[in-house]
Amino acid sequence: MTETTFSQIINPPLGRIAVVADGNSPDPDDLGGTSVSLALLRSAGLEDRLVHYSHSCDIVPSNRISKAAEKERHALMQTTCDGTARRWGGFEHLSFIDVKWNLDQAIQDLAKAINLSSAKDPLWIVEAGEPDLIGLALDASLKSKHKFVKVITHHPANDQTGEFYEWEEILEFGIEEVRIPDQNILLKVDEKQWDWAKNHSDDRLNWVWLMGKIAETDNVVKFQKGKWDCSDAGMIYYWITGANINNGEIQPAVYQVREMLLKYIENSSEGINKTNH
Repeated sequence: MTETTFSQIINPPLGRIAVVADGNSPDPDDLGGTSVSLALLRSAGLEDRLVHYSHSCDIVPSNRISKAAEKERHALMQTTCDGTARRWGGFEHLSFIDVKWNLDQAIQDLAKAINLSSAKDPLWIVEAGEPDLIGLALDASLKSKHKFVKVITHHPANDQTGEFYEWEEILEFGIEEVRIPDQNILLKVDEKQWDWAKNHSDDRLNWVWLMGKIAETDNVVKFQKGKWDCSDAGMIYYWITGANINNGEIQPAVYQVREMLLKYIENSSEGINKTNH
């Protein structure tokens, strides 16, 4: 892929981006989704536009996962966030917040980002989990700012699993719904499609692969077996490539994620080699 081609696919809309993920619910896919999302933003040079990242947003305990397994998930999600951010760099301005264990902090942090929004600097919220935190933050923020908030969603399972807010109630705040197709179609794939990251010489890619592999070996659900799933990261790719303003890629595949990450690794490795010499 040429430099020209690569530069053309990075065409984000105006504004900042926030991500609300779960990961403490039965489905562990947010482990791979988070690592890929952060790596994509760094690779695109857009890490400074990420103003909020929270995880474990399933606030009410589920009887589909034991207390011990959920506690483990909280730790794994925090490790995924912090470990990916440290290895890839560029996220020093951000604190990764555990929603369930730090609910007030998460609400205040997202509400602050909403309150800073304007027509020239809107806030794009990626709904990678239940909608409750988004609703709570909207309720705690200025109503006049809600028209500058856009929520990207891709799966009804996220929209309709809130304990405090249904999707229709989120829309009643006056935000803009940005809905794209189910990202599981091309981003929940057989493990072998990620061998390129597993076997790469750069440990940043090894780490990304490992986070998805941990989800595959999770023993709470069976539907991740043999699969490497970063489906929620499809919403990040969509935003990086333009969202609904600049005709972003609505159905990215693994090869597109691979190209973006490998191009960054190649360029950053060249910089390191030049410095060493």
